Amino acid sequence: MSGNIFKSLATVSGMTMFSRVLGFVRQILMAGIIGAGGNPVADAFWAAFRLPNMFRRLFAEGAFHAAFIPMFQGRKVDGGEAEAKHFAEEVLAGLIFILTLLTALVQVAAPAFVFLIASGFEDDPEKFALTTLYTRIMFPYLMMMSLVGLYSGILNSLGRFAASAGAPLALNVCLITAILMYANADVEVSGAAASWGVFAGGIVQLLILLYGAYRQGFLLKLRMPRLTPSVKRLFALGAPGFISAGAVQINLIIGTNIASQEPGAVSWLMNADQLYQLPLAVIGIALGIVLLPMLSERVKAGDETGAARALNRSLELSALLVIPASAAFLIMSEPICDALFRGIAADALSAFGVQRSAFTPHDVAMTGAALAIFGAGLPAFVWHKIFSPAFFAREDTKTPMNYALISIAVNAVMSLSLFPIFGFLAVAVATVFAAWLQVGLLVWRLSRLGLFKPGVRLFSRLGRILAASAGMTAFLWWALAQSTVLGAYFWNREWIAVLMIAAAGMVVYGGLAFILGAARLSDYKTVAK
Repeated sequence: MSGNIFKSLATVSGMTMFSRVLGFVRQILMAGIIGAGGNPVADAFWAAFRLPNMFRRLFAEGAFHAAFIPMFQGRKVDGGEAEAKHFAEEVLAGLIFILTLLTALVQVAAPAFVFLIASGFEDDPEKFALTTLYTRIMFPYLMMMSLVGLYSGILNSLGRFAASAGAPLALNVCLITAILMYANADVEVSGAAASWGVFAGGIVQLLILLYGAYRQGFLLKLRMPRLTPSVKRLFALGAPGFISAGAVQINLIIGTNIASQEPGAVSWLMNADQLYQLPLAVIGIALGIVLLPMLSERVKAGDETGAARALNRSLELSALLVIPASAAFLIMSEPICDALFRGIAADALSAFGVQRSAFTPHDVAMTGAALAIFGAGLPAFVWHKIFSPAFFAREDTKTPMNYALISIAVNAVMSLSLFPIFGFLAVAVATVFAAWLQVGLLVWRLSRLGLFKPGVRLFSRLGRILAASAGMTAFLWWALAQSTVLGAYFWNREWIAVLMIAAAGMVVYGGLAFILGAARLSDYKTVAK
């Protein structure tokens, strides 16, 4: 595999960026059609979507890879591609067997699973029934995403990132199509159509990965499921890895259940979650996807120095991107929510005969407040994706799991304790605090093991990045005060002015970063530099 992390990251980030832009379109349309706080359909859909979406992120964006990729690459190094392929076929058989049973169980016992993720809906029979229906429609998506995760791990191990990075486009295309087809239907029908769009998106994503594997000669054969030593080893590594890599998602599931006690809260949290997922996906998840096979390859080859350099350069590159994004969310959370979910949504929906957005000013305020809090945790969410692979590459999934369990426990206690005081915002606060705690523990342990040694260059760059981000923040603060006046120049559409201010903020930050020496393009061409 090439050591050029910058090129691989550009491939994954570019495809992810395109997918997340479509995700914004999807989110805007859905917010405009099914609304948020005042509509039980919105809470029902997002609660039902939370569980399969969590598994998508765990299998396709990290947790499954944490156990599978090092073992797959070990088989490839020791026995060649034939042995690696045989191992993958054993895993495929096991996954299909387990997931078929799980999917059947959920179809039969869907109300119990709804209670697990949104117990607060029990007091609203209509909302509970809708969530149960949407869960039954969407849950098979989990099986398809698990298989997508398997084939993504194979292709990423081979240094082929385009198919796995581009596949999520299918989900957004299918959802947008379904939403627009039923834009003027009853809102409950729109919710059901969106659920079927999720199901269709899973099928299309799996077909894309199957084609990618076929082109590489890694289309797997179906075998009878057997609990072989390799499969046992994968599950032994995978269970802790699932918990450790998925702690943020597990915390969000816990938070969703607690927030379901407050009408509208599930939708507000989900919309905020979707917004901060853009920089998280483009920076953190993309870096994690590229970094894990690279670290694993170097560790297997005994190149600990190269692995340490890759970790440092990844942290430096992520800081360059994530710190200004975090600052922007803190400053622009509510204006961005208003621009996307009310301004753009109203204009877009009017083209389809829908005369107003169902997303209210109260929804904007609540979603914006949650987004600002999540913005404060964005660096932790990203850096978790960077520090965890340093353990996974060495087939150590237990250490991150232990820290993840601490994070999950702290999150649950804080959410429950603060909910009577702060309402649903307690969930966001607890999630962010737990994420920072988990990252702190990971850094502490890596430093104790001598696997992470931040150098003078890293500290110097961080100082300059913070200075450039402070300059950008001052500019955004000033410019937002002018947004109403600027909106008059754009057909009284303030949302255009807000988006232009955001774009200008990026330019200001980029200029300051290069002037202050926070970034030099040549530094990121290879991880070895």
